[in-house]
Amino acid sequence: MSDVEKKSSQLSEKSENEIELKETAGLSQGQIIFRRFVRHKAAMISVFGLMFVILFSFSASGIHLGTSENPITIKGWWPYSIEDIDPEGAIESICDNGIPGCPTLDVLPEFVDGDGMGFGAHPLGMDNIGTDYLALVTRGAEQSIMVMFIVGFMGLIIGTVVGAIAGFYGGIVDSILMRVTDMFLVTPTLIIGAVIGFQFGNLGVIPLAIMLGLFAWMGLARFVRTDFLTLREREFVDAARVAGASNKRIIFKHILPNAMGIIIVAGTLLMSGAILIESALSFLGFGVRAPDVSLGLLISKYQDTFSVAPFLFWWPGLFIISIALFVNFIGDGLRDAFDPRQKKRISLKDRIRSSTMKVKA
Repeated sequence: MSDVEKKSSQLSEKSENEIELKETAGLSQGQIIFRRFVRHKAAMISVFGLMFVILFSFSASGIHLGTSENPITIKGWWPYSIEDIDPEGAIESICDNGIPGCPTLDVLPEFVDGDGMGFGAHPLGMDNIGTDYLALVTRGAEQSIMVMFIVGFMGLIIGTVVGAIAGFYGGIVDSILMRVTDMFLVTPTLIIGAVIGFQFGNLGVIPLAIMLGLFAWMGLARFVRTDFLTLREREFVDAARVAGASNKRIIFKHILPNAMGIIIVAGTLLMSGAILIESALSFLGFGVRAPDVSLGLLISKYQDTFSVAPFLFWWPGLFIISIALFVNFIGDGLRDAFDPRQKKRISLKDRIRSSTMKVKA
């Protein structure tokens, strides 16, 4: 690189730092983080998308807790439930290929198909016995979302604590904790999940999610440990020790905030992975059991109808993919907002504004 290019690069970096300092002057750390997150377009779209899916699913189907023997139910606004069966209604709404329970949702205008746009009584259709499919999908989404948040929360807490202790203390503590972690890691996740699902799947979604969360922390713990091994050697840690800070304060007040980027990214990946593993277990028959439903169970139940009634397959699949993508994009935005080492991309508009302010000065 020539001297001219080096000088140009240094001036550009200096200009970017000046712009960022002017924009964040007088703001608290929380306000700076919020400002960075709001500017991440994909993350903000995903926040509203995930909120819509959660609110729509829980408000439509209601809240269902407990077991099949002792249910706790709060009814939603959708008039149909997974217990309602209307075989006559399924026969009345026959698709062009002769399959009963055709969706009544029509998004095409009248000049295209002649019927006009409409919602209908069963917008997502009905299954072969006459159960409203919107009720089934929203109930399945509710169960899968509950598993995702419980597994993600438990894995995040346990993995962060184990990784932080192992990375900070090192030595024999690190060796013992990492050998325990490796012992769990060598066992395939699907096998552990199948055993847990087989034993606890009939107890309801919350006990199943709690047991899955107890075995979902290992990957995150190794990420946190690696970051702590690097951060504990930094100057600010030595300064905290000289100032008399305890090990607990150094871990949670000094090192942990600087490791939030990797923790948040790994945590969101854990949450998106949780909904996928729950769907896989339910698909194989080891997760949520009938008469309850989940998105994976719906795909498993109606996989044979894919060629003749694809709407029974596509709707739960669309919910699974959408939720997983939303969580991943939110994690990406949070990483950029929390991690001070992430460089903000300066737009052309900000550069012109900075140059104008310099000229006026």
